Amino acid sequence: MKTVHLVANGDLRTSANQKCQEAQVAMEKQVTEAIEREGWKVRRAHPFDPKKQHGFIDSQKYGMQVFRDIPPDEPLVVAEAVWQYSHHILHGLISHRGPILTVANWSGTWPGLVGMLNLNGSLTKAGVKYSTIWSEDFQDEFFKKALRSWLTKGAIKHDISHVRPLKNVPVPAALGKMAREFAEGLRRDKAIMGVFDEGCMGMYNAIIPDELLHKTGVYKERLSQSSLFAKMLTVTDAEAQAVFDWYKKKGVKFQFGQNEEEDLTEAQVLQQCKMYIAALRIAHEFGCATVGIQYQQGLKDLAPASDLVEGTLNNVDRPPVTREGTKEVLFKGEALPHFNEVDECAGLDGLITYRLWRELGFPPENTLHDLRWGRQYSGKSNGSELDAYVWVFLISGAAPPEHFIGGWKGTSSERQPAMYFRLGGGTVKGISKPGWIVWSRVYVEGGKLRFDTGLAEVVKLPQAETEDRWRLTTPQWPIMHAVLQGITRDQMMARHKSNHIQVAYAPDKAGAKKALLAKAATMQALGLEVFVCGKV
Repeated sequence: MKTVHLVANGDLRTSANQKCQEAQVAMEKQVTEAIEREGWKVRRAHPFDPKKQHGFIDSQKYGMQVFRDIPPDEPLVVAEAVWQYSHHILHGLISHRGPILTVANWSGTWPGLVGMLNLNGSLTKAGVKYSTIWSEDFQDEFFKKALRSWLTKGAIKHDISHVRPLKNVPVPAALGKMAREFAEGLRRDKAIMGVFDEGCMGMYNAIIPDELLHKTGVYKERLSQSSLFAKMLTVTDAEAQAVFDWYKKKGVKFQFGQNEEEDLTEAQVLQQCKMYIAALRIAHEFGCATVGIQYQQGLKDLAPASDLVEGTLNNVDRPPVTREGTKEVLFKGEALPHFNEVDECAGLDGLITYRLWRELGFPPENTLHDLRWGRQYSGKSNGSELDAYVWVFLISGAAPPEHFIGGWKGTSSERQPAMYFRLGGGTVKGISKPGWIVWSRVYVEGGKLRFDTGLAEVVKLPQAETEDRWRLTTPQWPIMHAVLQGITRDQMMARHKSNHIQVAYAPDKAGAKKALLAKAATMQALGLEVFVCGKV
C-alpha cells in the first residue's frame, strides 16, 4: 500500500493546543478513514506528547525535527482543526518535493479553517505548489472526489470561474482618472506604515516585502511593542480615566466581573485606555498614517489585549487624545487605520480604503475580519425572506463601532478568552449593520502584489440565529453576516489567500459598485495585479 504522511501543525500557546486536541483527534480519524477507503495507508509523522498533553507541532524547532523523518518525495497531508502558526512547518513544505494537501474541518468552533487559509496564503507567497480541501464530515462527494484526484494525480482543480482580471471589467473614465490621480499623489507624498513588531502568529503571508511595498509609495516604520508598553507607563491615570469615561458616556456596555483570571475588570480596561493613548502618541511622533500592533506574542505577557484599542483607532468618532504635555488633539476628526495582528496586507488595503472612501464621500471606517465560517440560512432577514449562504466574518475586537447596529450604543465589551489572552482585556463587540460592503484582499503571489475584490451584502439575521452563530464561534467578538455576490462557498475557499478579509461599507449597492471599481483601478494604478470576483 502507498503511504500518505500526516502532520498536524498547531499554536505556539500550549493552552490552545490542549483545548483543541480532542477535536483534532476526531478530525484526523475521519481524514485517515477517508484516505484508507481509497486504498492508501496513513502514517502520522509525530506522536502525541503526554507531557504537553497535545500532539501538535508547536514550534519551528520541533517542526524541523519532524520533517527530517518525512520522505521528501512522498504525499503529505497537513490536517488542521486548530489555529496554526504557519512558520512552524513552512520550512519543511518549501523543501518537500512530493504532493502537498492542506485539509481542514468545516467548523466555526474549531478554527482549522482560518488556520488552513493562513497556511495556504503563506504557501502561495512562498511559491509552493499545494492542493487544498475542506469538509464537514469528510464523507461528502465533493471531498471524496477531490481527495481521489489528489491521491491519483497529485493535484486538485477547483472551480474559480468567478474570478476575472480587471482588464475584462469596464471602469468608468471618471473613476479611472480618480484612481490615477490618487496613485500619483500617494507615490509623490508617500505614507508611513507603523509596524509594532513584524510577523504575528506565524503569518508569513501577512508580511509585504519592502521592495514590493515601496512601489506603492508606502514605507514601513518598524516599531517595537516594548516601546508601546514603555509609552503606556508615561500615560497618567487621569488620562486613562478620561478615555474610559468617554466610552461610558457613549453607552458602551462593559461586562465586568471580579475575577481577574476569568472576568473583564475595570483595571484591565484602564490599561487598554493607556495603550490607546500611547499608540496615538507614537503614531504622531513617527508620522504614521496607519499602524498595526502584533500583541499576540510579547505584549500579551505584559498588558491586556489590544483589541479595544484597535477598534477605537479604526473609528472616526473616538476619544480625543492630546500630544503629551500639550492641549494639541492628535489626528483630530480622523481615525488612525489599524491593521489587526500586524497584517501588512490589510494595512495597505486599509490605508488606501480609508483615504479613497474619504474622496468618495463615504464613511471611511474599515477593518479586517477572519473569514471564519458559514452555513446556509433560510428564513426572515430584516422583514424579508432570505435563502442564501451566509458567512460569519469575525475578528477579535478590532472592528469599528461605526460598522455596528447602534454604533457605540450598540457596542459591548467582554473579556477576551483566557485560552488566548491570559491578561484579559475587553473586546469591541457588536452586530454589523445591514448594508452593502466592498470586500478585498491584498496578497503576494509570484513575487508580485495582487488584489482580489468583490461585493457582499451584510444581512440582519434574527437574534436567535446570531446568538447561535456566536455560540458556535467566539461570542466575545464582533460579528458580520455577509452574503457574497456570485461566489459559492467552495469558490471562495479555493481562491482566497488569507484567513483575513478587508471590509468597508458603502451607502448602497450602486455606491458599493462605484467604490469597488474605484479601488480596483487605484490598486492597479499602484502596480498591483487586480482581480474582480463574483457579480459586480
